[in-house]
Amino acid sequence: MKGNIGQMMRQAQQMQENLKRAQDEIAKMEVTGESGAGMVKITLTGKYQARKVEINPAALQEDKEFLEDLIAAAVNDASQKVEEASRQRMAKVTAGMQLPPGMNLGF
Repeated sequence: MKGNIGQMMRQAQQMQENLKRAQDEIAKMEVTGESGAGMVKITLTGKYQARKVEINPAALQEDKEFLEDLIAAAVNDASQKVEEASRQRMAKVTAGMQLPPGMNLGF
């Protein structure tokens, strides 16, 4: 019985280390969302911090509201990509792990 508990503790510690490593990788990743067929591009980190904004000069010829909509759409696209990349990365770490219903590991 003691061997099983020790093994379970080692597995839990390994899982915790893997989760921490995955969270660090997610925080460092960068993804780019775009809108208007690439007229506006927004690059976000895994922590949803903006790293880069690119606006095609042609977009500046549009009216203010249109440009604002393009920027919002590019931010939303980048956010969705961060979310999906995070979900995929964490799924690799937790693959096969049996979690109680409703337990959330923070992703």
